[in-house]
Amino acid sequence: MIIERTKDEVIIRLPATLDTKDLEEMVNFLRFKEITATSKASEHDIKKLNKDVKKGRWAKQSAKLLGE
Repeated sequence: MIIERTKDEVIIRLPATLDTKDLEEMVNFLRFKEITATSKASEHDIKKLNKDVKKGRWAKQSAKLLGE
């Protein structure tokens, strides 16, 4: 593995033998870090949003399961 830092970016070189599933997980994590780096959301905000999303998802799924 080679990590190189330039003025504008960090370049990571990995061997081609690396499992693509593992690589995709790493890239997803790095993307998450990039997106959330400037977030001003508090932990309370995040927990509330998560709860609301789960509630909405459950409402959708139960409607499908019950044929509504």
